[in-house]
Amino acid sequence: MSVAVVLDLDGTLIDSAPDIHAAANAALGAEGVAPLSLDEARSFVGAGTPTFVRRAMAARGIGAARFEPLHSAFLGAYEGAVALTEPYPGAVDALAVLAGRGHPMGLCTNKPIGPTRTVLEHFRLAHVFGAVMGGDSLAVRKPDPAPLHAVMEDLGASTCLYVGDSEVDAETAARAGVPFLLFTEGYRKTPVADLPHAAAFSHWDALPGLVTRLAGGAAA
Repeated sequence: MSVAVVLDLDGTLIDSAPDIHAAANAALGAEGVAPLSLDEARSFVGAGTPTFVRRAMAARGIGAARFEPLHSAFLGAYEGAVALTEPYPGAVDALAVLAGRGHPMGLCTNKPIGPTRTVLEHFRLAHVFGAVMGGDSLAVRKPDPAPLHAVMEDLGASTCLYVGDSEVDAETAARAGVPFLLFTEGYRKTPVADLPHAAAFSHWDALPGLVTRLAGGAAA
């Protein structure tokens, strides 16, 4: 069997920051709080919605007692938010190439499973992935390796190549003991050179070739 390829979602496969930004500001606006900038919202993405909301609250000086209602309001606005989201250039074609070569494909994201499934259906990508784990699918989320290991188990894969864009993804891959491919145009804050990775790419056109090059080592 070909080596499995497992991907992160936000900041890797799709640029969803504009929709996340809009959902956050809908929740904050109901509280009478100044909106986040798009750059702020983008910088808060990656560790799951509870952390995103806590970061937004800290940025606007909102007390911890407001977490539950704000998180609930954010999730309500976020559940079907796809209008401003776009796949990164070349991503959909690269997925088709990899699937066509027989690589089992999985998705491991900290995005809640509801919005994850919504966006996959919206872009007609749900059929590509044989296993999907969201940020609320298990009791833990990335960078704990358990969600990635669960995707591998569901795919029947003993190892995989993990594709992501962030510090959380790099740590997840390291803790799971799998090679990490870094998409450099996502939401990371750390310089590329400071994130451990087996390979880096700035355009999705490059990914199938990198997978071919690294798959032998991953299977060894």
